[in-house]
Amino acid sequence: MDQKDLLFKQIFDKNSKKIFHLCYGYTGDADAANDLLQETFLKVWQNLDKFREKSLISTWIYRIAVNTCLTWLRSEKRQAKDELTDHIIENRIEEYTEKNEQVALLYQSIAKLEEHDRLIITMVLDELPYAEIAEISGISEGNLRVKIHRIKQKLTELYNHHARI
Repeated sequence: MDQKDLLFKQIFDKNSKKIFHLCYGYTGDADAANDLLQETFLKVWQNLDKFREKSLISTWIYRIAVNTCLTWLRSEKRQAKDELTDHIIENRIEEYTEKNEQVALLYQSIAKLEEHDRLIITMVLDELPYAEIAEISGISEGNLRVKIHRIKQKLTELYNHHARI
C-alpha cells in the first residue's frame, strides 16, 4: 500500500460515517446514500493531490459531498421518483424498532427541509464545530446560530407532523 492509499484509507475511515449521514439526509434512502458516499469518495480519491490545505480536509470533503448530493437531486430521473422514495421510506419504517423508527422519522423530516438547511442540520447532528459549519455553508457564525435555531423549529414541526401520520 503506497502513501496515497494509506492517507485515503485514514481519510475515509475518519469521514465516511458523517458523509453517509449527510447523503442520507439529502436522499432519505440508504441505498442512494451509499451510492452518493461512494461517488463522493471517488472524487476525493481523484482530487486528493489538488487539496490545498486552506481549510480542514473534512470541510473540503463536505463540499464535495454536498455538490454530489445537489447534482443527484437535480437530475431529472430523481425528480420523478420522489413519490416512490417516500413510499419506500414509509414501508421501511414498519421494519424498524421504535428507536430506529424515530431515527428514520428524523431523517424523513430532514429530507423535507430546503437543501441548504439539510446541509446545516446534518453537520450539527454530526457535531461539527460551528466555525467549520459556517465556513462550509458560507455564512457568519452569528447568522449560523440564528439559522440553526430556525431549522430546529422547522424540523420539530415536520417531525411532529410525520409522527402523527
